[in-house]
Amino acid sequence: MIREDGELKLMLAAGADANHEPRTFTFPISAAHLAVIREDLARHLLLWSAVLPLCDAAGTRGRLDENAAVALLDPVLFSPPAEVDALLRRIRWDRDRLVAHGADLDLLERGEVCAALRAATERADETRVQEHRAERRRAERGVVLGPLDAQVLRYTGQYLHGATVPGRKPDAVDPAVLPEVMRVVATAEQACVGMRIGLDPRRGNRATDKRDWDRLESTVDAAVRRAFPGLADDAVRTVSFLMCSEAADRARSTPVDDDDGTVDHHVDPGGGARRTALSFTDDKGGQKTWVRDGSRSASAEFWQFVADRSASDNEVFTIEDEERGEGVQLHFYADSIARITTVSPGEGGADPQYRVEYSLVDGIGGYRTLVSAFIRGGCAALERYGPWMSDVAEFERARRQRDAR
Repeated sequence: MIREDGELKLMLAAGADANHEPRTFTFPISAAHLAVIREDLARHLLLWSAVLPLCDAAGTRGRLDENAAVALLDPVLFSPPAEVDALLRRIRWDRDRLVAHGADLDLLERGEVCAALRAATERADETRVQEHRAERRRAERGVVLGPLDAQVLRYTGQYLHGATVPGRKPDAVDPAVLPEVMRVVATAEQACVGMRIGLDPRRGNRATDKRDWDRLESTVDAAVRRAFPGLADDAVRTVSFLMCSEAADRARSTPVDDDDGTVDHHVDPGGGARRTALSFTDDKGGQKTWVRDGSRSASAEFWQFVADRSASDNEVFTIEDEERGEGVQLHFYADSIARITTVSPGEGGADPQYRVEYSLVDGIGGYRTLVSAFIRGGCAALERYGPWMSDVAEFERARRQRDAR
């Protein structure tokens, strides 16, 4: 409470200005109003709750509607509880303020706002507000959580915010329920043993393979539902999300090796003569040369080149071995690849002659396999990953049929 030019005013901070600094608002009150505000915590909180929407309406620069604020004083501070409840059914008011100060949630839901504040507290509990918001959002979706469901969400840190990256928070769980929660988590862990989520350089340095993510998610989901058929969808999803997030983090922190574990190591034709120098290019004039020098592998260097350069308007990348006259061109926009072999070098001023063959590719995993095979054994090593089509029209038909499926 302040005095301004001899007039008693109520000052409150609410909202923020354009620079995200708190805004303050004032409006005149009488000594009688002040006495109620000081002596009756419930009426104090009701007035606060009723005025906050007027502050929100003022925005970042507007003025508080003082007339509307003053018009709330007598009805909120002096009217009988039934009339206050009726008023709140006609105007906007801030439920969160009352929840934070201990309002009875069941009475609030029934519209008995004054009665809900009989046990109001001076100290605010903002966590209670967050939990109430989360519960209301779930109720709007028709979701009802059982005791185990709620504790699983608390374990992953997603009870309040479903969009939060999940973690492991055993201290947030009711100790009596923690053993059962850990059985749920152990079931999920066992289901995805040996599974991984690889990186997808086509979408940047930290993007992960969506197919791997979906596969791991589906596996965990099915296992948890079998073992705990009564678990709510929200609880199952949060455990699947936890497993996927951890697998993705492991992928991001693991150095890219020679073939990323994707190539099978049968003997490839030409596999005995590994590349000694390769050039990488993209559709925007980018170029990089790799030379075998004992440091990073050609595969790792190429996928780093892709991660650094790939974009929605840059989706064609080439690996060329000039010494052997062969290369591959990756078409990320079409999930396809071309292998290019020099048939005739074009001596005596003649243009070189090339054989170009196309094949469909199954996601980033397929690309990794083909790139590693080419680096290990050239175009001949790609034969077993066909079919390869030299007729462009035939290839386009095959691509359209796959996309239609």
